Amino acid sequence: MIVSVSLTSAPAAGRGPNDLEPGIGDEAGRREPERGGPGLDSISKAIIEQLQSDGRRAYARIASVVGLSEAAVRQRVARLVDAGVMQIVAVTNPLQLGFTRQAMLGIKAEGNLEPVVEALRAMDEVDYVVLTAGSFDILVEVVCADDDHLLDLLNRHIRTIPGVRGLESFVYLKLAKQTYQWGTR
Repeated sequence: MIVSVSLTSAPAAGRGPNDLEPGIGDEAGRREPERGGPGLDSISKAIIEQLQSDGRRAYARIASVVGLSEAAVRQRVARLVDAGVMQIVAVTNPLQLGFTRQAMLGIKAEGNLEPVVEALRAMDEVDYVVLTAGSFDILVEVVCADDDHLLDLLNRHIRTIPGVRGLESFVYLKLAKQTYQWGTR
């Protein structure tokens, strides 16, 4: 099992990155946010990078690296999670859990893409959906128990979504790299 931190692009629950200003009891409250990130100061970025390296790293250890108290780090992490800047999740290996077939799907759609995206998001097998520019309108990653499960998902569920006009599947043969350590810029 890999524990990772994933950064999200949109703030959760209407909270913006500016809501991440240091709080009461946060020794970094006197520091100005640096430019370059969406309202994140260097301390928050350092905390994120520590968690990207090891999502189970103790707050006390992070505190010693970033120069805050353990409580202040805990508060910062809570605010980052609440604002939707990051998630702390366990990333599993689907093969180890009995899901032997993964695939990326390139979908061509017509009309408004939102209903298609919402239908895809509702499917348990779908773990990644992104709207794209290029040959496909939507890219979708799916995790299935086996080839029969994938075929059923494609034929009975995805191809029947109104607005889907074409689909190409890219079956994974081997995962060569997967990382969540791209830093914070």
